[in-house]
Amino acid sequence: MTMPTDPENDAVPLRAAMVNALARADVPVDPAWRAAVEAVPRHRFVPGFYLPAGERDSQGLTAWEPVTAELDYGRWLAAVYSDTTLITQFDGVEPDWQAPVAQRGGAPTSSSTLPSLVVRMWSDADVAEGHTVLEIGTGTGYSTALACERLESGDVTSVEVDPSRLEAAANALYGCGYTPTLAVADGLYGYWPEARFDRVVAACSFRGVPPALLVQTRPGGKVLLTLSGWLYGYARVLLTVAGDGTAEGALLPGTVSFMAARTHAAPAFGNPAHWAAGLPDKPRKARHGPERLMAATEEAFHVRFLVQCAVPEAQMVTVEDVVYLIDVVSGSAATLTPSDDQWHVREGGRVRLWERVETVLDAFDAAGRPGPETFTVRVCDKEQRLGHPNMPGPLLLRAAPL
Repeated sequence: MTMPTDPENDAVPLRAAMVNALARADVPVDPAWRAAVEAVPRHRFVPGFYLPAGERDSQGLTAWEPVTAELDYGRWLAAVYSDTTLITQFDGVEPDWQAPVAQRGGAPTSSSTLPSLVVRMWSDADVAEGHTVLEIGTGTGYSTALACERLESGDVTSVEVDPSRLEAAANALYGCGYTPTLAVADGLYGYWPEARFDRVVAACSFRGVPPALLVQTRPGGKVLLTLSGWLYGYARVLLTVAGDGTAEGALLPGTVSFMAARTHAAPAFGNPAHWAAGLPDKPRKARHGPERLMAATEEAFHVRFLVQCAVPEAQMVTVEDVVYLIDVVSGSAATLTPSDDQWHVREGGRVRLWERVETVLDAFDAAGRPGPETFTVRVCDKEQRLGHPNMPGPLLLRAAPL
């Protein structure tokens, strides 16, 4: 017998429980954002999503199971009102939620971000009544709905690069009574028709600070971005925009990551063995091993971002026990191979990739391994730099506009 379901009523206590759980987890939820989370029906924005099925398959791929109200009402509603990121799309292909199929592997390209992070982003950007905001990455529309509930719909603009995603989000938003300005647009360029904004908040990551976002922000306004790159190092920065269009701000603490803006995704680089074939035969002993970047620690998360600033075009991949560092722009490459409790390096090309990595790690250690919040990002029209008072010379984020 099919059990009756009523998500509109069933969701009310679940939303309240979710807010209480966020408070117990010390997520900064001020009364206004708490009221928004309690009011917005998240289930309207995620009629279907994928959850990992468990262990990887024989090829090492993650198995993903579709979850909808029709397939398993209880599991669907419980996941919707948990503090979990819900994957809604792979490889830019919108699923058919009327007849969803299991997914193996693939790159997630859209999701409903976990509610604690959504609230944290809006809170960290210091969004308040009367502000006009630009959200980059509408996704499912849930974050947009929270902003509309906290502010006025007329003060919220949200852009999304994927037309099908935006259509689904618009239907959900309008169905809930929210009427923000929505547009299919690449967030790299902001949205000029509604500029200027008091706040810009990005729900995707960029390889550098997009200049258009600074120009479209009022003097004294703030831009909250996640910076990332091809080594998958991440850092969040809150920039304050000056009257001359420059911006400055500190990195924020924590280990937050977002999907890359689609135009900033890492390129394919081919077969690592082809890159290694041209490297010198004689290796040298490494001063630092790759575990400094790959460990499952907050420091490794932070260090990977710092290193990425020094080798911004490099990608890293491990095949069996060999770590490859490959730079498709300069044609440079390096390998690290373990032997007798020591890593050995071979590198070639115009850029000595691992030597640059070791230089950053040496400086980081000499400075006392400082945390993210001690670093400052400065942006002007010619370059973007990451600096620290106890590390020699700033790291270059971008030498030219994106």
